[in-house]
Amino acid sequence: MLDPKWIRAEPEAIAKKLRIKKFELDVAKLNVLDRQRKELQLETESLQNERNSRSKSIGEGKAAGENVSEILAGMESIKSSLEEKKQQLDALKQELHDYLAGIPNVPDDDVPPGEDESANKVIEAWGTQPEFTFDVKDHSELGEALDGLDFATAAKLTGARFVLMQGQVAKLHRALIQFMLDIHTNEHDYAEVYVPYIVNADSLYGTSQLPKFEDDLFKIDSNDDLYLIPTAEVPLTNLVRDSILSTDELPKKFIAHTPCYRSEAGSYGKDTRGMIRQHQFEKVELVHIVKPEESYDALEELTLNAESILIKLGLPYRVVLLCAGDSSFASAKTYDIEVWLPSQERYREISSCSNCEAFQARRMKARWKNEQTGQNEFVHTLNGSGLAIGRTLIAILENYQQEDGTITVPEVMLPYMGNQQTIG
Repeated sequence: MLDPKWIRAEPEAIAKKLRIKKFELDVAKLNVLDRQRKELQLETESLQNERNSRSKSIGEGKAAGENVSEILAGMESIKSSLEEKKQQLDALKQELHDYLAGIPNVPDDDVPPGEDESANKVIEAWGTQPEFTFDVKDHSELGEALDGLDFATAAKLTGARFVLMQGQVAKLHRALIQFMLDIHTNEHDYAEVYVPYIVNADSLYGTSQLPKFEDDLFKIDSNDDLYLIPTAEVPLTNLVRDSILSTDELPKKFIAHTPCYRSEAGSYGKDTRGMIRQHQFEKVELVHIVKPEESYDALEELTLNAESILIKLGLPYRVVLLCAGDSSFASAKTYDIEVWLPSQERYREISSCSNCEAFQARRMKARWKNEQTGQNEFVHTLNGSGLAIGRTLIAILENYQQEDGTITVPEVMLPYMGNQQTIG
């Protein structure tokens, strides 16, 4: 959530920045709501003062043996009016809060303008795209031929956009999880966390999935307002919710491996074949909690940490700076890391690394004690995939495929695969 004081101080400047993120800030509505809030606040305070004054008069009158029935009768009217004004004020505050909660984060000045991915800026590319002397197969065909990917059985068990993995392909999938956790904890100093796969609405509100993106979530049919996590970003970032951290507690760097659950609302007809877009998938997630002045250095570090996995696996990739129109709701600046998929002859996203600045922290009331100012200030939060396991598996199957349909195991994965050099 943006700072309401900032919005009140610079509404037109903020509106201009938000337009390139395809959001039209209703400045007139905000002005009306804010004016009404101030008027109701003053009226409420005036009635409270009148009530307190009359209460004092009643007490003094009773002590003096005076008849206070007329004052008591007036108190009932004041009490009724005060209750009505409080209800109106609460409703208005909620309306204002709900509108503010639906305003996306303002893009950083480095973020290029643009409406969609065509305006994204390629920052760098690494690796050499493999050349094949045979017809390239996609991961679905490769996995099914190896008896490693079974979409038909998964559909029978559950439905569309699920996969059953088995045998050596399932082993490689599991090995990738362990490999990524080892690299990030041993080489990049992340603290590993095991988190619940179910979270409450407050957690999803804190990281901005609610209320705007409820249709993308799987809600549990219970009385507790619980949801399956769409990403470990949610529980990891909420570890600092309602907290005031000391200076020496920062930065915090968390990592977790979890399944992720997404309804993929709005993706009808997109990536219907294979594992690119599924309702359930595995991910290793990286989260940073930092001081504001350190957040953009942390974004570069986070992105490099995610890139290192692809470099070790020898998978060609590129880093793309997203334009404002292609950036997520909570992000001020995002780098997408895209891995090369030979069957599609294109790069596909395998990680998004975002700096949300204080946007999530303000919703979560996550603060730190600034010893220089003596004030409690909002931390900055960052998140990124390090990496998406299923898409990494896809990239290995396709980039390391051989003419006979077997898959060469990347050298760095041999210790995790019992030194098995090929799958098939």
